Amino acid sequence: MNSAGPGVVVAVDGTSGSGKSSTSRGVAGRLGLRYLDTGAMYRAVTWWMLRHGVDVEDAEAVARRCLEPRIESGTDPAAPTIAVDGQDVGVEIRSDAVNAAVSPVSAVPAVRARLQVMQREAITAAIAAGGIVVEGRDIGSVIWPEAEVKVYLSADASARAARRAAEEGGSDVEATRESLLARDQIDSGRAVSPLVLAEGAVHVDTTDLTLAEAIQTIVDMVERAGDGVSAT
Repeated sequence: MNSAGPGVVVAVDGTSGSGKSSTSRGVAGRLGLRYLDTGAMYRAVTWWMLRHGVDVEDAEAVARRCLEPRIESGTDPAAPTIAVDGQDVGVEIRSDAVNAAVSPVSAVPAVRARLQVMQREAITAAIAAGGIVVEGRDIGSVIWPEAEVKVYLSADASARAARRAAEEGGSDVEATRESLLARDQIDSGRAVSPLVLAEGAVHVDTTDLTLAEAIQTIVDMVERAGDGVSAT
């Protein structure tokens, strides 16, 4: 049951490894909302490009083919899914190859234009069904600036690296830290829809927060925006 008020949109942006996915899913679950991971959509396009031999560093080549893959995002926070041409790629899009290629693919304007249309359609549909938590890097600034609640999550680079390395089964923390910082620089510096603190967004530093505390922080924000309607 949605307890956050009618048709609420919660936009959660932030840096890689700051806890966006776990926090956003937790908030959606607590409040009975849908959930959309826009980063997974960019990863899905990247996976398709790699599978079809497209040079991801060639922006024109990526742009020419970005309309071909059929991307489908499930919005159940308990079991979010991402499929390409009917194939579940939830595991494949987290590979090292996709990690290394997703930033250049995400920076291609034609890719962003296509996925932004899909993201707005998903949000519109979810509003009619009660509301949604959407995570990404340009949700509050570009995709849905009118969101009732806008959050920007960040964390110390070392903390983010430790979390991401643990998620990946114990990969090298320092190498992970360098990778995250490189991704931050690319995402913040790209010409189209760069990662920024959106106007009206609340900055939440998760360095010293547990997952439960991060979730509660945003739930409290949503409740305040909805005049105190309680979470389930």
